[in-house]
Amino acid sequence: MIANVLVEVGAKSIDKTFSYYVPQDIKDISVGKRVLVPFGKRNVEGFVMELTDSSNVDNLKSIDSVVDDEVILNDELMSLGKYISKRTMCNLITAYQTMLPTALKAHHGVTVNKKEVAYVKVVDKTYVPKTDKQKSLLELIGDDRKLKSECRDYASSLSTLIKKGIIEEMHEEEYRLNSKREISDSKRVLTEEQANALDEISNSLNTFTPYLLHGVTGSGKTEVYMQLIEKVITSGKTAIVLVPEISLTPQLVGNFSNRFGSNIAILHSKLSNGEKYDEWRKISRGEVSIVIGARSAIFAPLKNIGLIVIDEEHTNTYKQENNPKYHAIDIALVRAKYHKCPLVLGSATPSLESYTRAKLGVYKLLTLKTRISKVMPHVELVDMIPNLKKGYNVLSKELIDALEECFNSGEQAIILLNRRGYSTVVTCHDCGYKVTCPNCDIPLTYHKKYNAMKCHYCNYMTYKPHTCPNCHSKKIDEFGLGTEKLEEKFHEYFPDIETIRMDVDTTSRKGAHDRIINAFTSGEYRVLIGTQMIAKGLDFDNVTLVGVVSGDASLNIPDFRSSERTYSLLSQVSGRAGRSKDNGRVIIQGFNLDHYSIRLASKHDYESFYDEEMKMRKLLHYPPFYNLCLIKVIGYNDTEASEESSKIRNYLERNLPKTVEILGPSASMTPKVNNKYYFQIMLKYKNTSDIIDTLHFINNQYKSKKNVNIDIDLTA
Repeated sequence: MIANVLVEVGAKSIDKTFSYYVPQDIKDISVGKRVLVPFGKRNVEGFVMELTDSSNVDNLKSIDSVVDDEVILNDELMSLGKYISKRTMCNLITAYQTMLPTALKAHHGVTVNKKEVAYVKVVDKTYVPKTDKQKSLLELIGDDRKLKSECRDYASSLSTLIKKGIIEEMHEEEYRLNSKREISDSKRVLTEEQANALDEISNSLNTFTPYLLHGVTGSGKTEVYMQLIEKVITSGKTAIVLVPEISLTPQLVGNFSNRFGSNIAILHSKLSNGEKYDEWRKISRGEVSIVIGARSAIFAPLKNIGLIVIDEEHTNTYKQENNPKYHAIDIALVRAKYHKCPLVLGSATPSLESYTRAKLGVYKLLTLKTRISKVMPHVELVDMIPNLKKGYNVLSKELIDALEECFNSGEQAIILLNRRGYSTVVTCHDCGYKVTCPNCDIPLTYHKKYNAMKCHYCNYMTYKPHTCPNCHSKKIDEFGLGTEKLEEKFHEYFPDIETIRMDVDTTSRKGAHDRIINAFTSGEYRVLIGTQMIAKGLDFDNVTLVGVVSGDASLNIPDFRSSERTYSLLSQVSGRAGRSKDNGRVIIQGFNLDHYSIRLASKHDYESFYDEEMKMRKLLHYPPFYNLCLIKVIGYNDTEASEESSKIRNYLERNLPKTVEILGPSASMTPKVNNKYYFQIMLKYKNTSDIIDTLHFINNQYKSKKNVNIDIDLTA
């Protein structure tokens, strides 16, 4: 027998299978399992892609061993990997590695152990104890088994009785995440809108139908998801639920656990390798029916999927930034089609692409226009120019007064500033010098807690200078505002109010999201300060006030989606106020509050925003009217990157139809990262078929150099 094996080799230029002879003593080999094979002068792991009876290659090497007892890549995942490889132009092995947890990737020498727990049990009940210690130990264990760790006070006696065969020690595998959860919640009575949405989707549970569930914040989308999943599970099928941020996972898991108990597995990047391994095996073994997680959970090895839900579908975190540059919605569509089941995309602020597909009938549009509490929060726009004249440069007088009223009523508040750190830049007030990263040529962000400046691209860190390196002036200081500095400024006005901050810096440790959310939910803190991770999906009963500092800041980002992201962010964070009470209040501060994205977000008017934004998109040939492709060229110096990108531009002009617009080459928005220089070319096109062959040729030409990255259907 011959096995065609896809080996794990780092070389980008190697993207094919290699044939190996299967020795007669290897009986448990099958397609989708990992095997250990000789490759050159070393042994590597790979996936068995095909088993045949013959090969055209002579003197084949033999497979050393089979790594897995069970199939890792089933037929669906094998097919899905091939789709990802073709769609994103990555190597097939890269696609499979992305889909799997570390423990199951093809990595020779990398092992993730199963967690085992030791139990002890009395097997000879006729034994008469010789000492008081032995007597106490036997009484402790009793007629049932006991965790060995609970007998640590009797270690010597335990060891003796195990050796004599009086007590038996046994080991059992235990999952690292505690999945023993009791059902403590029942389904709620639905509003008429919720019931209509539930009935509509329920009628197509056995057919592939994509839905867009457009529901305002607090309209009860999660309850619709849960009642749909209840129907799916009752019919013997399974479900996947994706959330955009890890910060949303604890609350969502809590809600689902109260409803479905232990019938849930969790998958996201903050889990340890061992935890991911456990959850993956739990899913693969059919021990759970529901998988909840972030982007990568879309690859969960569930069988017989009856529903896929993507909550907050508009969020850019569903797009993978590194190779393979897949989008979770794209993968979800493929899996839903394979399993002939509905895909539900939920959002209060759908992406323009999704909403357009719904209007065209590609997706079925379902709407929830009314909050469960019946009343949308009242939104006020506060111009900071008059406030600056009165000395209010961070928190406006209006927001300070509202916070005071909120605290006097015993309620909680959320303050959003979508910029982490203490300040944006450290600059000299005499000569204008900015302290920049030597690797990336972008300003360093000052973090007061560590008294250090950090690059958020390459993680370079250095101390804050006392004098300007350029003119030696002592007038060098922080400029701008980050969440760390905002928290400090808040305490100048409210020194006795407990605050907790939620941003990348405070959530880097394992379990930090969970601890922060639980502490705020319990009322331990009165104010939650954070970046965009606090804007979506979170549900706090006692929050009646939301403040947004620099609500117009995201409009300054040179990106055609800046208006859409501003509208979405402001709408989503506004939705955190007054979810269980009718007195929700939102104050948005800024300098450019007349912009339609801010003005319409304050009125909760998505349709008008959509119409306004679509005019700009059509005029400038942006999605959803055109698709985008971004070609990034990387060089070790500016000249190398520029020259190589010009060559690619020339080739594109010769080989693409005139209907494809070619923009660039130009320096990327962040032109230097980690001492590498980035140039880019953007393509605007209608049909992927017009560009795909040309892009594949370019990709193959640069495979060995690894200096060109192509992102088809740029969505983030």
